[in-house]
Amino acid sequence: MIHPLPSSCERAILEQFLKAEAMALWAVRSAQAQDVPPAVLKFLRQHEEEEAKHLKQFELLLGVSSHGKTALPRMPSQWRILAVHLYGYETLGLEFARLLVSLRPDLTSILEDEEVHVGFFEHEARAILALERPAADGARQAAKAWRRRLPRTVDRYLHDESLAPFRDELRQHILDVIDARFFAVGLLARHEGGSPKAEGRSGTGTAADGGASPFHAATESRRF
Repeated sequence: MIHPLPSSCERAILEQFLKAEAMALWAVRSAQAQDVPPAVLKFLRQHEEEEAKHLKQFELLLGVSSHGKTALPRMPSQWRILAVHLYGYETLGLEFARLLVSLRPDLTSILEDEEVHVGFFEHEARAILALERPAADGARQAAKAWRRRLPRTVDRYLHDESLAPFRDELRQHILDVIDARFFAVGLLARHEGGSPKAEGRSGTGTAADGGASPFHAATESRRF
């Protein structure tokens, strides 16, 4: 658990969520151009509609416009790797959605959408890991590479000065929760995560409860 954030942090969290929703929208659009299973493609199309709705909602709340991209970010072409990226960033988005709802309970519907997104990609990750090599091994390797980049991504999302008094606690909490999820799913072994506290943590949830945000999928090179 983390201490509740004060209302002075509300705008910073909203701004980061706007950025995350914009990236999520571009990433989901790009992912649809890859070689994904039919059921995944159907979900991604629905996902795109939801992200577009969220993006518009946050633009109205903040009175700003997100900057559109002229070209979609590149995404991994192999589904076993793409699924890990999508799952990882959705779990990150979910944690920011939880922070957001702690400040703005009226935005609970966004948290509920994020839980659905995480649950879907968690199910897909488990399905890939149930396959024989090399698919399962490829997914685990992708997870390790993604996890190594995660701290820098989290730092970017916590850069606002209003979050400075809470930054270390928030950073550790987010890393712990994501590590615990990756351990529970089987994407990482216990010694491969960067957060020792995650071992044995019970707050990972399941695919059903979704328990993560934004979040969203893109490689580190795309500055998600």
